[in-house]
Amino acid sequence: MTREQILELGTRWADAERRGDVAALDTLLADDFVGIGPRGFTLTKEQWLARYRADALRNESFALEDVAVRLYGDTAVATGRQVQRTQYRDPGGEFRDASGQFRTSLVCVRQAGGWRIAGWQASGPLPDVPPSRG
Repeated sequence: MTREQILELGTRWADAERRGDVAALDTLLADDFVGIGPRGFTLTKEQWLARYRADALRNESFALEDVAVRLYGDTAVATGRQVQRTQYRDPGGEFRDASGQFRTSLVCVRQAGGWRIAGWQASGPLPDVPPSRG
């Protein structure tokens, strides 16, 4: 059952990211969430949500694929591929392309009666890659 809960959490997260749904993301991310981007930047939960509040990030599509889950009691690690068609607003106010495929890891924790995402890390962008093995 827990593996399915983590996969479902990942699906809900990807859907909220695609829609830029701040309210949904606020409930899915742990209060001490930290995101680490493919270029090494880090974002707190508030910084993560602020990108959508300021219309600084737009996703046309956003999905998690080829997800594998490892369980460790009240912690789980989900690894897979994040595929997105995304634009971000640069400091000059212009939208830039941030689309691509990224290897991603989600650290999930059980707290407050449910599962939350405590960490996200992405690397890439990747060239066309086959699904992971094993």
